[in-house]
Amino acid sequence: MADAIRVGVVGVGRGKSFMRAAAPVGMELVAICDTWEERLDAVAKELEVASYTDYDEFLTHDMDAVVLANFFHEHAPFAIKALDAGMHVMSECAACHTLAEGVELCRKVEETGLAYYFAENYPYSAANQEMARLFQEGEIGDFTYGEGEYVHPDPAAVKMARSCGYNHWRNWIPATYYCTHSLGPVMAITGSTPIRVNGFVVPYDENDATQTMTVRRFDTGCIILYRMDNDAVVKCIHGQFRGHGSCVRIHGNQGLMETVRGGADKGALRLAHDAWELKEGQVAEKVYRPDFPVHHDLATKAGHGGGDFFTCYNFANAIRTGEPAFMDVYRGVTMSIAGIQAWRSAINDSGPVEIPDFRDEAVRKQYENDDWSPDPTRDTPHRVPTNIGDEITPTPEGIAFARKVWAKEGYHGE
Repeated sequence: MADAIRVGVVGVGRGKSFMRAAAPVGMELVAICDTWEERLDAVAKELEVASYTDYDEFLTHDMDAVVLANFFHEHAPFAIKALDAGMHVMSECAACHTLAEGVELCRKVEETGLAYYFAENYPYSAANQEMARLFQEGEIGDFTYGEGEYVHPDPAAVKMARSCGYNHWRNWIPATYYCTHSLGPVMAITGSTPIRVNGFVVPYDENDATQTMTVRRFDTGCIILYRMDNDAVVKCIHGQFRGHGSCVRIHGNQGLMETVRGGADKGALRLAHDAWELKEGQVAEKVYRPDFPVHHDLATKAGHGGGDFFTCYNFANAIRTGEPAFMDVYRGVTMSIAGIQAWRSAINDSGPVEIPDFRDEAVRKQYENDDWSPDPTRDTPHRVPTNIGDEITPTPEGIAFARKVWAKEGYHGE
């Protein structure tokens, strides 16, 4: 194997998945960074690597690349600093929190010529990679309609353990923003890109204890409709609806592919063709469990259905070859701003909103000052609500329960 890529990871919670996946793809973990000192010290001792609480100091460490697994809405500024420091970047979802950040990030990647990889992991399950292969081989013809789902309900205690602090991003991010797990697989399978969006939101449920016994101030979930650049339509659903699961459905003009939703075959792939247009070697219906295209043993040990391995694998390849990966900065930014534009739609009676193409500098120029944001901690005159109706005020019972859970997690702040 080529010389190891020296990598540092920001975030010792979610970041541990990347720390574990580093060695198998030829990356050497050399440093970690987090502001939660107690957890940072424990992980650094366990892994025997350098630790930093200051990001700027962390960037002075001798390393080639940085993996950003810090808070959802903070990735772009961290990525830009790392690129300025001469380091390749892999960023968790989302790539940016505002359109202005997306513009700046695209420009910085172009300016530096360094590798940027967007760590959206759901496209890399075995079934989703198989669908991408089948689509590229023409198995179902041209892409006409798709669906992506990421439904993730949890009890109140689990939600609060994941989001320590009243203004933790998971407690206020609007329902449409976390859209990459539902949209990403459709884009990766078909190669298409969203250009227009309509967002629909299911409001906060005051009769749902998994919401009221928390400090969360956003809605139950959303349905997002995208017009793609080939005129296909995509429907994505995600949020806290009951019935945990992740599914993908791809219709072509010559067939259908989808992940099976339930029963003994849950998670398997269903490939279907109508009997009257079967080609030689095709069958009307086939349900099977495909394998990963490469590195079965390593992928099956990784999280998110193998996705955590393949994000690191693809990032390392992008660094070594100098060739942009499929999940490059442009697709990462597009997926991220799709959720922002869907929220713009949702709070304006679900009307259509354009998703700009930031490959084009003339387009970027129009959005370089767009700092529209729901972040309650940001100093911006363009503050927008975090939910669709009246402002949500957590109940005293919800606040008390959240603080109790946070204390168990070792967090004693507000």
